[in-house]
Amino acid sequence: MAVIQKYGKNYSPDLVCHKDNHPPDKIGDNGCHKKWPEHNTNWSRPVARVWTVVLLLGTCLLYCARVAMPICAVSMAEKFSWSKRETGMVLGSFFWGYCFTQVFGGYVSDRVGGEKVLLLSAAAWGSMTAFTPILAHFCSQPILSMTLARFLMGLLQGVHYPSLASLCSQKVVESERGFLMSTVGSGSYLGTLVIGGAGSLMLDLYGWESVFYVSGLLSVLWAYCMWKYLLKGEGPIITLESLGNSGTQSKLTRRHWLRLLKQPAVCAVIVTHLCTASTFFTLLSWLPTFFKDTFPEAKGWVFNVIPWLIAIPSSLFSGCLSDHLISQGYDTASVRKLMQFFSMGVSSIFTLLLCGTTTFPWAVAFVSATMGLTTFSHSGVSVNVQDLAPSCAGALFGVMNTCGAFSGVLMVYFSGYLIEATGSWATVFALITTVNLLGLCTFLAFAEARRVDIDSGKVRHHNIHI
Repeated sequence: MAVIQKYGKNYSPDLVCHKDNHPPDKIGDNGCHKKWPEHNTNWSRPVARVWTVVLLLGTCLLYCARVAMPICAVSMAEKFSWSKRETGMVLGSFFWGYCFTQVFGGYVSDRVGGEKVLLLSAAAWGSMTAFTPILAHFCSQPILSMTLARFLMGLLQGVHYPSLASLCSQKVVESERGFLMSTVGSGSYLGTLVIGGAGSLMLDLYGWESVFYVSGLLSVLWAYCMWKYLLKGEGPIITLESLGNSGTQSKLTRRHWLRLLKQPAVCAVIVTHLCTASTFFTLLSWLPTFFKDTFPEAKGWVFNVIPWLIAIPSSLFSGCLSDHLISQGYDTASVRKLMQFFSMGVSSIFTLLLCGTTTFPWAVAFVSATMGLTTFSHSGVSVNVQDLAPSCAGALFGVMNTCGAFSGVLMVYFSGYLIEATGSWATVFALITTVNLLGLCTFLAFAEARRVDIDSGKVRHHNIHI
């Protein structure tokens, strides 16, 4: 006689079968609770593909708006007579605002739907971007208005990725999450390329104001099209009542959050994401300076463009690969670990190769390989949070991103100190490798893919005898 346990790899404690002699959504004396909310809310594959393209464009425009200020910073500094320190204050204010709304954005998304939060935030930061030149020209203290504007931009854009994580956990089946998140994640590289090329051209032809006008208005247009054609004109109203009622998502009390954060797998994704974000921010911030110092005669467009051109197809490939492996029956946790091994382990090999003496073409090749492999984390730790806690994936991703943003800023400053103290770029690349290996070992040791956001001790385990 065979015995089949009633739990597969995609088992969720929410989906517990019950005796038929009890009405729906009731608990009988000898029965269990009948609850099937999450099975009916997943997007069909055609709908998921449409949303993937729309969210890819949204992330692309997010980065266009975000990078508009760094591109225009030199021209604005000349216009308003800013010093280097004042320019740095304007640019840095974005990241402080970015840290504060991560958890809040994920919490709201878990309760009212990530699409509503994405829509409202895009309309807000798109409008803020379009109004930036007006604020700069008509305010008596441009340095203050721009610092405040960038801080508000950080606040508004901070909800984007937690909302994506929440939306994906609510609407996308496990075997397709890797492709969606990796594709949407590649929008950051695409946006950086677009604004770097088109923005620089607009800056030369029409002035720095045009960069803000175009990127801001396109973002608002994206939000309108999303509201009109995907949400069918439904008003994105977020009320206090809707925040109190979590719909099909579980309400996690403070006790549940404490229990959740004590889970080794949850701690592992937080630590791993912290390490991944720290090394990415450090490479993003210091690689242009590395090339300028090491290869002063090199063309800037080569090392500013080629690595991102490699990162886009690499991110898409990682998503397709992870989803394919899961659909073929491979263990989800093993696939997540494999993707993170490429992201943090294999990429570190190419980072270490930068420590030695090399030529410019080889340096570009090593950096391109490093950045391309780093994108595999979109199918690793970034998706793993949705496996562990789909009922609060947005809020938990917000915690991860907040930790990553703070640690990233600190590591960028510390890397600058190392460069000044040692005069060697090898120390920075060695630091990046060390942090990567720390995060990788943590993930390989403790990462799981089973759901941990619901108390499994309260779930009855039944076997079906055949």
